[in-house]
Amino acid sequence: MFVSFFPQPKLFFSSAAIWSLAAILFWFFGGEQLGAVLGLPPAAAGAPPIIGIAVLVSKPFLWFYIYFALCVGIFYGFWSWYSPHPWQRWSILMTAVVLFFIYFNVQVSVAVNAWYGPFFDYVQGLMSGTGTSTNAEFYTGLADFSWLALVGMNVQVVNAFIVSHWIFRWRTAMNNYFIENWARLRHIEGASQRIQEDTMRFSQIMEDLGSSFVQSIMTLIAFLPVMIQLQAHISELPIVGAIPQPLVIAALAWCLFGTISVMIAGLKLPGLQFRNQRVEAAYRKELVYGEDHADRAQPATTAELFANVRHNYFRLYFHYIYFNVVRYTYLQADNIFSLLILGPSLVAHKITFGALNQISNAFGKVTGSLQFLLTSWSTIVELQSVHKRLRAFEATLLGEPLPAIDQRYLAKHGAEDPA
Repeated sequence: MFVSFFPQPKLFFSSAAIWSLAAILFWFFGGEQLGAVLGLPPAAAGAPPIIGIAVLVSKPFLWFYIYFALCVGIFYGFWSWYSPHPWQRWSILMTAVVLFFIYFNVQVSVAVNAWYGPFFDYVQGLMSGTGTSTNAEFYTGLADFSWLALVGMNVQVVNAFIVSHWIFRWRTAMNNYFIENWARLRHIEGASQRIQEDTMRFSQIMEDLGSSFVQSIMTLIAFLPVMIQLQAHISELPIVGAIPQPLVIAALAWCLFGTISVMIAGLKLPGLQFRNQRVEAAYRKELVYGEDHADRAQPATTAELFANVRHNYFRLYFHYIYFNVVRYTYLQADNIFSLLILGPSLVAHKITFGALNQISNAFGKVTGSLQFLLTSWSTIVELQSVHKRLRAFEATLLGEPLPAIDQRYLAKHGAEDPA
């Protein structure tokens, strides 16, 4: 799954993590200031934040774009020299492009959050009659948001297009790799399905799950500092009272509670989903044999195989009942949790309308990032099922023991199965 697309996967991913960490640390401990050499210094301390689309082309941002490109170029150059790979342009360069676009869209969200404060305070002044304005000023304020939304939307569309092509290249690499080794793989149960369908499903799940995971991490990194600044408006939390870092602690505790609850409720689902794949494969195989052999796919056999399918699905549906009760109850409570913790500060008149919108949006972004496992658990279960099937291929090619299900299949049918 990985060696076909990435050069020396274990070393590659560990080096990517170390290089990324080094680049981040260097940025915060001097790299940000190096932009001044090129006339792109960081924002001055105490300077008012730039509101609107201009922030994305400000000098600090331009220097970061250059710095990111340099780090990617060095990393790509090293791997091109150390371990050339036929898919390295997609697995390294296009991966970096996808990461950059995700980062850019997160920064658009941060810029929108910064726009919330002054604009909704301005709206509050108009509504209370304490402020004066003109139509032009009002629509100028809306235009700041419109430009951010327009740029963010178009970047997201372009990124979705690139990610789709990136994922299909990964599927192509897996397909080519397995086909090249078909003679050693054809005896595995459902070999044709694993190459055609499972690689397709794996790539599709990775497209959704991978992008969401990276975006969650970047959103968390971007919005935590924002939330730390905004919690100056919060005097205390319900029940626990005044504590240090109230918003951060509340977000972490709430998301940890939800994630653990959902993980416990969904503990049996991966195994059940994998069993479903087994009985589905057995039923499909018999039907395929029946297309070419009149003595196969007889009513008694197909009825028994479909009964197994029915039994496994009904069992899975039962276990999803309590899983969905836990998940949906938590997600409904999550809709009002931010207002719940802001209650004492609202009652004490310590939060303006603009600050309320900023805090609610930033809190939602942070908790949404921390709830990645909770919201993606069903998809993760499906990915685990597909991964188990494809691992049998890698085990064969690497000389490792086959999974128990494949060993039983070989013992029953032999190694010359035409499927």
